[in-house]
Amino acid sequence: MRMDAKGWGVCCPSASRFITGTGSSILSALQDLFWLSKSKVEKQLQIISVLQWVLTFLIMGGRRSQWVRNWAIWRYFRDYFPIRLVKTHNLLTTRNYIFGYHPHGIMGLGAFCNFSTEATGVSQKFPGIRPYLATLAGNFRMPILRDYLMSGGICPVNRDSIDYILSKNGSGNAIIIVVGGAAESLNCTPGKNSVTLKNRKGFVKLALRHGADLVPVYSFGENEVYKQVIFEEGSWGRWVQKKFQKHIGFAPCIFHGRGLFSSNTWGLLPYSKPITTVVGEPITIPKIDNPSQKEVDFYHSMYVDSLIKLFDKYKSKFGLPETDVLEVN
Repeated sequence: MRMDAKGWGVCCPSASRFITGTGSSILSALQDLFWLSKSKVEKQLQIISVLQWVLTFLIMGGRRSQWVRNWAIWRYFRDYFPIRLVKTHNLLTTRNYIFGYHPHGIMGLGAFCNFSTEATGVSQKFPGIRPYLATLAGNFRMPILRDYLMSGGICPVNRDSIDYILSKNGSGNAIIIVVGGAAESLNCTPGKNSVTLKNRKGFVKLALRHGADLVPVYSFGENEVYKQVIFEEGSWGRWVQKKFQKHIGFAPCIFHGRGLFSSNTWGLLPYSKPITTVVGEPITIPKIDNPSQKEVDFYHSMYVDSLIKLFDKYKSKFGLPETDVLEVN
């Protein structure tokens, strides 16, 4: 017997060649099966890591722990999309910062992965800087969820928490605020780059009161991972969303991603689209205990200009045409 190219036995005078051929074929087949299984396992781990965060975000809403921030599950979370963090300038550890994160997207997945975990290496890229992602205070009313969020460095987006971090926690702190909030999430849809910022000036006033430098951050691809039904202004759907936003603090969205077992079906899992978060150049902010409206407006205008320049500089590098403009509402 002898072996043909596929490893099947055919007539051959040498039995030893049959055994050798069979052994090689079996080994090759096992190796192929091993690598295929490993790839599938990694993909499933990526899906599970994303799904657990999505369910936490939808259903439910410690202390900061480097151990939690370094969990392996976050690396699978990162690789599912994938998510990438881009540094453009150094940050001084002798200063405090307020990062303005744009756009919100449906869930702010890039904000979470980049600043509440170490999956994209934020501590290595910005050594000595402690990031704190600010989110709705209501998420901290449930004890277990509260500790889970705080272990990743997530804090309530309220004045008391932010004042404490920026005034009583030394220097080298960075508060990440998703400036557009719930209002911005209502307009996020694939192919659209718009931010809710024109009348969002509270974060600038906070920066002035604490002398914290402002840092514009734009996340390319954040709006691409879910598809949403957009209700027009004046419609009953938008009226309901605004009522929820006013009284509860968040706006319900009708959206979908892919299914758990197939990307061709609808479900809660986001689509596997790249998210690239670019951290811009810090804007030096003076400390003014009681800033005037004129001072707030001046630095707000400076921030808006800086964000637009950041978007224009990197848009073509991360998949957008040169003709695309950032819509500031």
